[in-house]
Parts: sequence; C-alpha cells; structure tokens
Amino acid sequence: MKAFIFDLNGTMINDMEYHLDGWYNMLNKLGANMTREAVRGHMYGKNEELLMRIFGKERFTLPQMLEIAHEKEVLYQEAFRPHLELIAGLPAFLRQAADAGIPMTIGSAANRFNISFVLDNLQLHDYFNAVVSAEDVATSKPNPEVFLKCAAAIHATPADCIVFEDAPKGVEAALNAGMQAVVLTTMHTRDEFAAYPNILAFVEDYTDPVLQQLFA
Repeated sequence: MKAFIFDLNGTMINDMEYHLDGWYNMLNKLGANMTREAVRGHMYGKNEELLMRIFGKERFTLPQMLEIAHEKEVLYQEAFRPHLELIAGLPAFLRQAADAGIPMTIGSAANRFNISFVLDNLQLHDYFNAVVSAEDVATSKPNPEVFLKCAAAIHATPADCIVFEDAPKGVEAALNAGMQAVVLTTMHTRDEFAAYPNILAFVEDYTDPVLQQLFA
C-alpha cells in the first residue's frame, strides 16, 4: 500500500522566511547577536533543541524555552496569517491522492499549535489519517522516529512511504526510515541534498508533471 507523508513548513506552505524572521528577531532579542544566515542554519528540529544549540543547555529552563517558543510562534502566525495558503498545485494533488485511496499523514517538527493553525484555517483535516508533531517524538529529524510513527499510524511499511520534504535533515530522516523522498526546493538548493540517494525528484511546487508518476 503506497502512502504519502508530508512535512509541513516549507513543504505544504511556503512560510520558512516568516519563521526565519521570527527566530532572527527573538534570538537577537535574547542576545544571540546572529545574522539571518546563521539563524537559517539552525532552523531544524524542535524549538527547544534550537534554543539549546544556540544558548547551551543551561541558559533556560524547559518552561522558559516553551514560553520563548510560544511567543515566537504567536508573532509568526500574526505575520504569516494574511499569506497563509498551500503551495501551488497542492490542493489538487491532495484531492487526487485522496481519490486514489492513498493514505496521507503529516510528520513535522512543528508543534501542534502551528500544525493546527494551518489545518484549521485551510480546512485540511479530512485529508490526513494521522498527524505526528514535535510533542509526539522524543528525537527530531534526522532521527526517523517521526516518519516511522506516521507509517505505523496507517499500518504502512516504510518502503511503501513517500516523504515530501524541503530540508536536508528531513530527507536524511526519510533515508534513515527506509523511505524515498520528493524534495520541494522552497528553502534549500539541490546541491544541499547531494548526499542522499533516496530522492525521487526535486520540484518547485506540486504542479510539476513528474509527480504524476507517483500515481502510476
């Protein structure tokens, strides 16, 4: 049984620059003194992991990190809400997959607050059989836990799952899970994925005709 697993940010919605703005402002408010490009290099995994990578494990308590992250996410949602829409071609792609009986899940390092922000406002819940968020895993990508939990939730074998991702760490997680991947080039360039042999295709959006091969 073929199954599709979608990352969220940068894969379903083109919002990564808004996350970058949010983290750039928040981290420098906290004294990180980082450039935008330096911040970009840290934008993977859970929010708490990002903060610990930059400030060390002793700077903030877990409740403090959760409060900082929530403040950043509120600012992100306020900024991105007027622009909230699916990446081009994705509405039709989701309908086609649903009509074909292909089970779909979301496997994301985003927290439930941000995932619900997207699914609620774009009325997408009915398309997805399961959602695995940051709160549901112990270890973030490139650990394969998130994608393996997605597969288990729909009783699919990893080899039958195709992961849609925009980040090298996500593609690496798919590789570690024994899954192939389609890369959305919304945030990273092709050469950043040179190390990964599990990539089926690179696409700018879901209008690319190559994606029709997934329904063959």
